[in-house]
Formats: sequence, C-alpha cells, structure tokens
Amino acid sequence: MGVPTHRPIRSVAIVAMPGVQPFELGVAWEGFGVDRTDDGVPAYDCVVVSEARSVPTAACYSLSIDHRLDSAADADLVIVPANVDRDCTRQSGAVLDLLRATVARGARVMSVCSGAFTLGAAGLLDDRDCTTHWKHTDELAERFPLARVNPNVLFVCDGPVLTSAGTASGLDLCLHLIRADHGEEIARRVARRMVMPPHRDGGQAQYVDAPIRTRPADTLAPLLDRLSGELQEEHTVESLAQRVAMSPRTFARRFRAETGTSPHLWLTHQRVLLARRMLEEGDDPIDTVADRCGFGTGAMLRHHFARIVGVSPASYRRTFRPPVAS
Repeated sequence: MGVPTHRPIRSVAIVAMPGVQPFELGVAWEGFGVDRTDDGVPAYDCVVVSEARSVPTAACYSLSIDHRLDSAADADLVIVPANVDRDCTRQSGAVLDLLRATVARGARVMSVCSGAFTLGAAGLLDDRDCTTHWKHTDELAERFPLARVNPNVLFVCDGPVLTSAGTASGLDLCLHLIRADHGEEIARRVARRMVMPPHRDGGQAQYVDAPIRTRPADTLAPLLDRLSGELQEEHTVESLAQRVAMSPRTFARRFRAETGTSPHLWLTHQRVLLARRMLEEGDDPIDTVADRCGFGTGAMLRHHFARIVGVSPASYRRTFRPPVAS
C-alpha cells in the first residue's frame, strides 16, 4: 500500500533495542544486509546500531553490537524491528530522537511488526496510515488515537513512515522498497534468493483466525448459536425478530447492541468464516461452498470473500489447503 517517492535507498541502519525479537531483526538484515551482488543485485550499506554494545534479546542470548546510534545519523532508511516490550513509556529517548531526526532530514523510518509502537512513541504515526501485526492493531490504535491503523494490509507507506504487519510482512515491505528503487527484475532475484514470492496477494485479514462470535451476547446468545448452524438458510430481520418475539426494529437495535453490527453483516461474516473452513478442509467446488454457506452463487461468495478476506476463494484455498498426501 503506497509507493515511496523519496530518494533511493543506499544506506540502512537497523536499531537493536533491549528485548529485540531476533527473527524480526533478521528479517531487516535479510532484506538489506545480505550481499547479493553475485546475482546482479545492488549492495546496500547496512549496519545494526544500538545504544550499548551488549543488547539482550527476547530470546535466551544477547547481541554484541559494534555500532552506536550515531552510525544511523545519515542513513537513508532506519528500521525498528519488533520488540518484546510495547510499553511506550519505556522507549529509549535517544532512539526516539533518532527516529524524529531521520524523518526531519528527509530520510525514511520503517517498522517490522510491533516495532510500530516505537514509531508511535516518537509521534511519527500521528495523522498517518499505518499497520502492525493483527494481534496488536487494536492496542496500537488505542495508544495512538491520531494514527490511522489499518488492520488488513501487509504494509503501509505513508510518506517517510513505513510500517509492516507480521514478521513475513517485513520481507514484503523490503521487496516493495527494492522494487521501487531497482525494478521488478531485481526484486524477483531477491525473492528467489529468499525462496519466497516476489508479491503476495491480499492483506493480513486472510491470516486472522476469527471466532464465530466476535463479541459476547446476552439476550440473543441462544439465537446466534442456532444461526451458526443454519447459515445455508435464508434469514431476514423480520424472520429472526419473530423467533425471539421482538419487533423488527427492537430486534435490530438489540442485535447491534449485543454484537456490534447489523444482522446482515453478522451473517455475512459468519458465512465467510464457514467458507474459509470449507476451503481449508475440503475440495468442494466454489459453487458448492457458496451454496452450503448461504451465498447461493459462486459469484456472490467471491464478492463477499474478497471484500472481507482480501483475496479470492481460489487464492485462499491455494494458500491454506494442506497438500493431499500421495
């Protein structure tokens, strides 16, 4: 999401703070620190920087870092990997100053996964589109109410501030930046070396294992449980209201109060969730899945599935259907 318009990236600094997640740090290094010049890929001047020489990680070891924060003073891109501590009150003032100064001088900052919380603590997410891992998007939005948090995308580029979702999304963002600077062929070469697709369809909505009932219900809980087993049938506000002895207007108001959405949207989401399970677990044709989930036609299933999940049913099945053992 978004196309960088800044100067090409030549130098990269990866910030290692206490509690850094080693794998996410490795993602940033994989994107810009590995020498691939033998494949015709331009090299980056990439360093890992920290306040202190020894940095404890989220794993059972510490890292010895040769470069201090001042080595990032002229970097074209400063990357903040995920950290085990998302408490903004404990963020390093020196790191926050570095990030602010980076943006102020016209360079870019990037986060991998929950590294977005550090960008938020620096005030760099205010009035900007951003993302983080889907498990943390609500928390990010709550802590930084001026940020426009998008829970569905793999990454966001909003001016000089770049944010990515889960771990693998950091690689997606790295490839996006490489593609923007050096073209599609170079990005494909890098992707081949990393043994990953050069571009992934859809966003992180397809990876969220949402429950059937997203909010607890009180009065309508028995009805919702029954509806979960009756998704193939046609339902209207009037027919559902009659089942609980309410007027349609009262029912619609109570339904929204207890579920946070309308009966139509609730049913649509439950049908999509059922379709996801069927696509993951079986080989039924799309039209059969659509009928059993209550969408009626494959075209209607494709429409709602792509809108909610972000990819087509066929693409989702290719990604999540386990291969059949021969």
